[in-house]
Amino acid sequence: MSGDRNRSRRDGGARNPRETMIIIGAGLGGLSTGCYARMNGYRTRILEMHEIPGGCCTAWERGGFTLDACVSWLLGSGPGNEMHRIWLELGALQGKEIRHFDVFNIVRGTDGRAVHFYSDPDRLEAHLIGISPADARLVRKFCGQLRSFRKALAVYPFLKPVGLMGRRERWRMLASFLPYFNAVRTTITVLMTDFSARFKDPLLREAFNFILYEKHPAFPVLPFHFQLASHANFSAGVPEGGSLGLAESIEARYRRLGGEISYNTKVESVIVEDDRAVGVRLSDGGEIRADIVVSACDGYTTTMKFLKGAYLGEDYRKLYTETIHEPGMVFPGYFTLFLGLSRPFPDGDPCTTHLIGETLAAELTGIRHSSINVQFRSRHYPELSPDGTTVVYATYFCDIAPWRALDEGPEQVTRTRGGQELHTLPVRHGRGYYAAKRRAREALVGFLEQRHPGLRDAIVVRDVSSPLTQVRYTGNYDGTVLGWQPFVESGEKLEELIKKHGPGLPGLRDFYQSGVWATTGGLIRAAAAGRHVMQFVCRDDGKPFTASVDLSAPPPTHRVIPVPVRPTAPTERKP
Repeated sequence: MSGDRNRSRRDGGARNPRETMIIIGAGLGGLSTGCYARMNGYRTRILEMHEIPGGCCTAWERGGFTLDACVSWLLGSGPGNEMHRIWLELGALQGKEIRHFDVFNIVRGTDGRAVHFYSDPDRLEAHLIGISPADARLVRKFCGQLRSFRKALAVYPFLKPVGLMGRRERWRMLASFLPYFNAVRTTITVLMTDFSARFKDPLLREAFNFILYEKHPAFPVLPFHFQLASHANFSAGVPEGGSLGLAESIEARYRRLGGEISYNTKVESVIVEDDRAVGVRLSDGGEIRADIVVSACDGYTTTMKFLKGAYLGEDYRKLYTETIHEPGMVFPGYFTLFLGLSRPFPDGDPCTTHLIGETLAAELTGIRHSSINVQFRSRHYPELSPDGTTVVYATYFCDIAPWRALDEGPEQVTRTRGGQELHTLPVRHGRGYYAAKRRAREALVGFLEQRHPGLRDAIVVRDVSSPLTQVRYTGNYDGTVLGWQPFVESGEKLEELIKKHGPGLPGLRDFYQSGVWATTGGLIRAAAAGRHVMQFVCRDDGKPFTASVDLSAPPPTHRVIPVPVRPTAPTERKP
């Protein structure tokens, strides 16, 4: 793909229209950008170093099992909000069953007591007061706010970036939030760690921090309400076919729209001429040129490697050379254990966060908080494992530094096989690294065996990954699966810069960023980023933006799955 460098732009000069676009990365941000670019008439080519689409939204095969490593909930999976419209435009959900559990998460303490976080505020209120009548007043306050958020979701903006809204649009948006102003104001200014500390019951005091599976010390109460409200509105379920199926559906939509995609294609740098991005240089030395370059991959790689730290300006330079290295500015990575089991385990719940003692935590290299999240993943995606079997997915928030300290080899390599470059092949990390993986695996299996006797003997497939595994497959900074943290200096600064500069970089024309590093949040944010960046591109080219729902398959269907309340297991009383 090549393009004439003379074109018309709002930044000055009589030039020919921009027509061609290169998109770096086939994660959800890149795929979304490609879809919306095609809807608006741009000729596009996505370049992806892996062999499959999805980036972090992925799955892989092991011994007849499909191990799904991403979607535990999908914001916007149900109607009544702008998030859902984006997924339908991308063809992500059509023809699929969306599954909703009536419990969002179970948090189980070291004494075996459990809190079932129902998203329905009435059930949640009754359950929590049953656990601790002394906390009834605080419980009612939380559940009352949750009822308000269920209504507020209908007016929450996702379709258009605030930076492109006119004054009237902004006032209209703010006016739509007026009925929920108090709920929003009081929940965005109070950290969940502070709110939860008010509970008298020690389990509730701890459990509220783990509603979203892991502990997020910087999160105010608001995102907890946003998530539970979405779940209660049947708009945070899991889609049939899982994470890779979601990515493949969007890829299929992109191809139907006429987009091109190249796998096993690794970008080494962005080519810049006269302060314009004019193309990319590949790992094999080849060059591809286009009128527009969009990077939808890791932000640190984009700015510090592809562009060698140029065009950052003072604010972006501080963000990528100072702030990014401070604790808590970027989401951590995960340690992940998958187990394929040869028989059913009907006592396995869809999702439980176990609070664990110091002895177990000491065996888990890099663990950030003393908790593990355990999902019986075959409850989410029964179609991804053989009949009569079970998939267990156990994870913990994990810092990469202790794993790097054990590493003895390169974190990424490129090798040629059969004349084709491959970029995600295994690398040798050293004995200490593999010993730490085995130690963590055995500790987790032992923990699970205590709670589900017979599990160890049923294991037929094991798969273990660390944050360094994430680096190998995606190149993400420090193995993160998300990028910038919201509600802290990094995320707040990024949003400010996007409003100021749009999704580009100061002084560099014909270049844009998309995906999770151009926003804060998860999959819906990545998908929305593709829509938003194309609205900026169309604005810059003086043309109206257009988008349409994919009508190639029927709308999704929905099913609610009950989660039983199980008695406290005696084995769970051990710290």
